[in-house]
Amino acid sequence: MTKKDIANWGNYPVIESDEKSVSFTNDIQQYAATTKNFIARGNGRCYGDASLAEQTISTLKYDKILSFDTEKGILECESGLTLDKILEVIVPKGWFLPVTPGTKFITVGGAVASDVHGKNHHVDGSFSAHVIEMDVILASGEMITCSPSAYTDLFWATCGGMGLTGIIGRVKFDLKKIESSYIKQKQVKAKNLEEVIRLFDEYKHYTYSVAWIDCLKKGKNFGRSILILGEHAKKDELPDNKKKEPLKLPAKKQITFPFTLPSFVLNTFTVKAFNFLYYGKNFKKEINNVVSYEPFFYPLDAILHWNRGYGKKGFVQYQFVLPLERKQGLVELLQRISDQGLGSFLAVLKVFGKQDDLISFPMEGYTLALDFPVRKGLFEFLDQLDQVVLKYGGRLYMSKDARMDPSVLKAGYKRLPEFMEIVKKYNPEARIRSVQSDRLALTTN
Repeated sequence: MTKKDIANWGNYPVIESDEKSVSFTNDIQQYAATTKNFIARGNGRCYGDASLAEQTISTLKYDKILSFDTEKGILECESGLTLDKILEVIVPKGWFLPVTPGTKFITVGGAVASDVHGKNHHVDGSFSAHVIEMDVILASGEMITCSPSAYTDLFWATCGGMGLTGIIGRVKFDLKKIESSYIKQKQVKAKNLEEVIRLFDEYKHYTYSVAWIDCLKKGKNFGRSILILGEHAKKDELPDNKKKEPLKLPAKKQITFPFTLPSFVLNTFTVKAFNFLYYGKNFKKEINNVVSYEPFFYPLDAILHWNRGYGKKGFVQYQFVLPLERKQGLVELLQRISDQGLGSFLAVLKVFGKQDDLISFPMEGYTLALDFPVRKGLFEFLDQLDQVVLKYGGRLYMSKDARMDPSVLKAGYKRLPEFMEIVKKYNPEARIRSVQSDRLALTTN
């Protein structure tokens, strides 16, 4: 084992951990059966403290593709495989991920444990909707194969359960058929929040939709946005120069954020300047073009270590969802953020479709994700936002959380007691636990 300081993508909190790297299933089983108080950890791309513990088992070398049915579009792999490696294999064969978050550098195990969602939730649901079956290695070392029809309690408590039921092993899931590696993209400028909400409804037939939103603008342009829509481009929709190799993988173009910025660089002035430039880059009301899937799904992946831009103290991502009929809550939350001057460079608004799973984050409604650098007074302000979210019947995303109170989790997730009972059934001594699960009182003995 190697003792080292670890943190997730927000670089907050940082803890010391004994990390064990594994490559084979029997090694995972032996580790689980003989180790107390540990959590499985993939590529550390969740934002808070969910995959942090004094002892962690790294799955990054547990990353083999076990089978790929190129006719039916079914992939079977080990949980440590990252999405970027999957895309390199499946895209040239005419397949794509059924659901993907905003980074391709997460593991399949992380995708299940966070039950990730993407720009297509209103059409295709979250990742769990496409999982056929998976193996879960319990704290005892026993391995159980579960699915929507076998060991269903374990299956649904593992999807979105932040790794507390066991270590995810093999995962088998469906893929999405594509004709090209390109996206037919439409960008529409909205002058305020009311207009972008109307545009979401007008374009709800699009498979992919997301909006960048200016969370500092006041007055008649409060909540001005750029709505970004997309569909997988068919071969005959491609420009002539792309038709020869429609499934060509995008060229790897990455730059590295060279160092951690001083915290003072991030302030209201710089966020306002960024928002002005970002909104102004679209000269036209509407822009239509064909782009590679990389800039459409993963714009920030082109900048390695972009999290360094938030300073040495790190940052937290705050993501909530409000029911569809409670959109006035969006107005109140954005007004509070604007009044506080705590704007985010990356404020992303999406619409979720219907979902009512045991512990997964999505439910039908509006979800907004914002990044805030850690600074004095931030957590007290976020505590106030939590109460507004709850007032409007919403909840927070555990995969992004690093600071919420257990009472906020309990109020937002109505089936939490049921989830905790299932965790106790499969992890009875709470030996699989994280900094987050202890903080949220999910793994109290």
